[in-house]
Amino acid sequence: MGPRVLVVDDEVGVRRALRRGLTAEGMEVLTAADGPSALRAALTGSFDVVLLDIMLPGLSGYRVLERMRAEGVHTPVLLVSAKDGEIDQADGLDLGADGYLVKPFSFVVLVAQVRAMLRRGAATVGGRRLRLGELVVERATREVAFAGRPVSLSPREYAVLDALVGRAGSVVTKDELLRAVWGDEQAATRNAVEVYVGYLRRKLDAVGAGGLVRTVRGHGYLASDEPDGVADGSRPADPLPR
Repeated sequence: MGPRVLVVDDEVGVRRALRRGLTAEGMEVLTAADGPSALRAALTGSFDVVLLDIMLPGLSGYRVLERMRAEGVHTPVLLVSAKDGEIDQADGLDLGADGYLVKPFSFVVLVAQVRAMLRRGAATVGGRRLRLGELVVERATREVAFAGRPVSLSPREYAVLDALVGRAGSVVTKDELLRAVWGDEQAATRNAVEVYVGYLRRKLDAVGAGGLVRTVRGHGYLASDEPDGVADGSRPADPLPR
């Protein structure tokens, strides 16, 4: 599974072009078209990089970035904007952006900046906090809580949850879970995946979080706190929309 990138832009053509290009570079790309849905997705902490436009409907990129940092989400953010003033760039960097790219830009330069951010952020991935609604996964301590209540999981159950919440909003196939949790598709069977997902769901059910892990028939499993959990087997139309 490649690095996860959240692309936020209100222009559908830009989103599609960046998704195509970054996917070709081996990245998993999800998109958002407005500020509120971008913030909702970004606050999960499940992305490796966020490409964030500034001029967005509902909530500006500046405010999305500000809320991310205020909530303790340290995902690298590359602001992408047609605003090329020095003050605009300084404001973005002061709010916690890791880079600023002016439209129109070279895709080669954008990819280079994304890869540089991935390298800088690689050391912190293992200790990153993941959040999905009221579910919090502390990767540094391998502790899980829902609405402040601890959830006791076995090491294997934790690994399944971490793999799913680490790709919140995307469908994770059984084969991908086998590789992520068991390390090898030959080390266990798909039936073992079903069994451990069942164990995990029962423990989440016990604290009122059973609906966060869903089966997407014919594809795999989805971690989402959306009522309908829209997904197409490879990406949501726009992740975690609300």
